[in-house]
Amino acid sequence: MQRHHLLLLVISLCCLPMLAQAGDWAQFRGPAGTGLSAETGINKAWNAHPPRVAWKVNMSDDGYAGPAVVNGKVYIIDHSAQQDVVRAIDLNSGRDLWHFAYAEAVGSNYGFARATPTVSWGKVFTISRTGTVYCLDANSGRQIWTVNMVAQFGGKRPQWDFSMSVCVDGTKAILCPGGPGAGVVAVDMNNGRLLWKGGGSEPAGYSTPQVATLNGKRQYVVFGGKKLFGVEANSGKELWSFPWSTQYDVNVAAPLIIGNDIFITSDYGKGCAMVTVSGSSARARWQNTAMQAHVSSPIFVGGYIYGTGEPGKLMCLDPKTGATRWSKDGFQKGGVIGIDGTLIAMDGGGGDVIMVSLTPGGYRELGRLRAPLGGESWTAPIVANGKLLIRNKKQLACLNLK
Repeated sequence: MQRHHLLLLVISLCCLPMLAQAGDWAQFRGPAGTGLSAETGINKAWNAHPPRVAWKVNMSDDGYAGPAVVNGKVYIIDHSAQQDVVRAIDLNSGRDLWHFAYAEAVGSNYGFARATPTVSWGKVFTISRTGTVYCLDANSGRQIWTVNMVAQFGGKRPQWDFSMSVCVDGTKAILCPGGPGAGVVAVDMNNGRLLWKGGGSEPAGYSTPQVATLNGKRQYVVFGGKKLFGVEANSGKELWSFPWSTQYDVNVAAPLIIGNDIFITSDYGKGCAMVTVSGSSARARWQNTAMQAHVSSPIFVGGYIYGTGEPGKLMCLDPKTGATRWSKDGFQKGGVIGIDGTLIAMDGGGGDVIMVSLTPGGYRELGRLRAPLGGESWTAPIVANGKLLIRNKKQLACLNLK
């Protein structure tokens, strides 16, 4: 009998969906949603030994949707004719493995879908720019369920359409419809069934919700159209809020959770702030215009904040005071990630890929790849299993970092 139970346990474990492996990049902003990779041993001698391009594939969405990588598959949302196309691509060869297409609104609005797929427990979660959420089987692309945030929750499309990615936390998928009484909703990740609605009627911003524990309370931190706020993870009840109105309601960059503090940044002259959350209140510890991030999210490494902001600067900020430690021109809305003591950034205007030392002591460039794809590239690079993935409006490329 004991052997029989052991056999059943082994069989059940083998039948579990494949989980993300160490080195995978399963969601927007990577393993922990922080824009950081734990990989080490990468090639840093780019000038002498530039990373080799393993493959390139064409993209027809003319936009900015980012890739995710799990178990050797690259997931990304493309567009063709009058359809969005979710693609699964082999990480080693660049060969398409499967695709899932669905009808989507015609007419580009800075491209089409711009969300990064979220991959969890053998499922892929995507959001279209008009607010349709899909859950697909990660191995086959088969549709498991779909939810329309506009039709089902009264969501209102922002001026530049829905741009956030799905936040998966345990068995919950967290969405931000921005509808009446549905600023934030949680649905069951297995079937799409509504679990709770919360966050008041806060209009949707463009930022992906963040999972956080602040002052001992587990919650979701949301950068909405007009404020930063937190909702209780189990119920959606609003816990605190901090007003943050930006021209055109363009709050895009992911909030950085630093203890019980949250760093936020927006463009259009708004700037940045360090918000301290205490119980049901939130206040700015400091606020200035040093970093004005338009579309790209910063990172926090070694006690300092690094990111890009208008007018095209890469910079390092002291989170305690907001003081600028250094800044460098020439990064034009480019995204950044941190890996192995370095920062890898895109020049969003020209397409260069730049490696910079992660130090507050000053800007120190370690290497530069001259426009491997060329042209405008606002999408942040990602690293998965020793591969660097970058994209512009026309192509996705994979480069070997080891």
